[in-house]
Amino acid sequence: QVQLVESGGGLVQAGGSLRLSCAASGRTFSSYTMGWFRQAPGKEREFAAVITGSGGSTYYVDSVKGRFTISRDNAKNTVYLQMNSLKPEDTAVYYCAAVHQYWGWPPKQFDYWGQGTQVTVSS
Repeated sequence: QVQLVESGGGLVQAGGSLRLSCAASGRTFSSYTMGWFRQAPGKEREFAAVITGSGGSTYYVDSVKGRFTISRDNAKNTVYLQMNSLKPEDTAVYYCAAVHQYWGWPPKQFDYWGQGTQVTVSS
């Protein structure tokens, strides 16, 4: 069982930056592939970024590629999402998620989810 708690959301102007954090419980954090998802008002939740347990591989949705960076610190049981050059369309609730076993890359299904943190980008 993994419990995930996101933090770092807030209100930022377009062009600004935010860093989201997701703290995980448990002693096997490094065995989990971690992802960030987002859900804008009135829209379905969408994948944003993912990172393998070792941090050696990452994958991004095209809309955030070059602006967002996912990273992790396994000693701190934490995964991060550095968001730069933010746009109003990045406004959403951001969720982190964890998966232990999966087939295909990037993973399509995640087993554990956090409660989300709101990111609002003003124009």
